Amino acid sequence: MKESLMDVVCCPLDKADLELDVDERDDEEILAGTLTCTECGETYPIEDGIPNLLPPDMREEAAA
Repeated sequence: MKESLMDVVCCPLDKADLELDVDERDDEEILAGTLTCTECGETYPIEDGIPNLLPPDMREEAAA
């Protein structure tokens, strides 16, 4: 995920801004980390450079 994507992504639950916490970076690409909603506090993982912005209940169903 490119950091410039932060300008267009928002929380799928309440459309609030997301705060980025980077765990692993490769040049300009964010490979791992989390996005946290500034309003409701929900967290969304970034794995292998892909942000998972599914709501929590849908994320658990998709993993099963």
